[in-house]
Amino acid sequence: MYDLFSLCGDDIARMSDRAAVETMAVAREAVCRAEAAQVHAIARLCRIRGHTRWVADEVALELSVSRQAAAGLVGAAEVLTTRLPKLLTAMENGEIDLRTAGKVCEVTAALSDEQAREVDERIAGRLAGKDSEKVRRIARDAVCAVDPDGYAERAKKRRKDRRVELVHAEEGMASLWAYLPAEIASAIYARVDGIARRLKTKDEERTLDQLRADVLADLVLGKHEGLPRVLAQVYVHVPIDAALGITDTGCELSGHGPIPGEIAREIMADPNSVWRKVTCDPVSGAVLDVGRTRYRPPAALDELVRVRDRECRAPGCRRPAQRSDVDHHRDYRRGKNGHTSQANLICLCRAHHRLKDADEWGFHLDEATGELTVTTPTGRCHTTRPEPILKPSVGNSDESTKDDSRDDTQEPPY
Repeated sequence: MYDLFSLCGDDIARMSDRAAVETMAVAREAVCRAEAAQVHAIARLCRIRGHTRWVADEVALELSVSRQAAAGLVGAAEVLTTRLPKLLTAMENGEIDLRTAGKVCEVTAALSDEQAREVDERIAGRLAGKDSEKVRRIARDAVCAVDPDGYAERAKKRRKDRRVELVHAEEGMASLWAYLPAEIASAIYARVDGIARRLKTKDEERTLDQLRADVLADLVLGKHEGLPRVLAQVYVHVPIDAALGITDTGCELSGHGPIPGEIAREIMADPNSVWRKVTCDPVSGAVLDVGRTRYRPPAALDELVRVRDRECRAPGCRRPAQRSDVDHHRDYRRGKNGHTSQANLICLCRAHHRLKDADEWGFHLDEATGELTVTTPTGRCHTTRPEPILKPSVGNSDESTKDDSRDDTQEPPY
């Protein structure tokens, strides 16, 4: 391995792909450790200066950043050294960087010091090799477990902050930004994306991004003529005890994460919603079956795989399963003895579906465990497995699942 601090351009130019990837990984670890040292130094300066407001100004000058950015660094240093020490240790070990640690700081900001330290204990040792969004989700789940009542109350208050903003940009463009309840935002995107994909024919020159933008504009401005009908689906997973109002925990919105039981029951009460029963393994929490009352078995199998996987199975991808492809891992048409069964089907977004067939990339699915291992051209392996919808609990094997389905030709009930 190269000495990072003695590398020059010529050294890098002579590297093989494997050496380049290994150097990249080692450099990231060094960055994480360096940022941990910076955090300790800022915290020490705060103590020396008596935690005055002027510390941020001193940090800003020394690091050549804005005062606002410096204040953020000071705040993160205070939190990491006092409320989240194990998270700081993960930085010292080269496992996560400051940006990722900042996600955890944000998620735990509303907790008391004692609760924050409990979250810190719960997530310790679970963050290595995880991307920043996965780390945020792990921390958020821990917050829900440590402070379920507070999480539910904060979620209800945030719904009052919904708003739309217009941000002007350059060259005659602007951003239209909406802050909405997650299930409504998800339903809007599902409808826009569904229509855009219907319009994306071989003769259509616009990209999917351009089509989604145009479809959204047409819908908001009332230009419905010529737009195809689509059924927008948003999956909400609700344990039977939460559905009955016995508890308020365990509810999740696919692609988003935990939601309070009260909000889940409001979505369930929507007259346009459709129920499905999902049977889960009582020990592992893995999905075993879905109700088949309305669909033929092949359609039910498709839905089972989407409910089980929840998102694209590629490491680090968060695209919801209902907007991904259900792929035969072993393709019968290519002589790989593929079969149409739950064990041989996985959800992959279109980009990762194509990557699966790219030269030198390997996708291996363990049919017994559902574990997917992606091997890069340099032989490095990254593994995922579907997260259980139902938190493993002996004696609890049934879960009611609600997919908030609506015909987009009707006015939404929200």
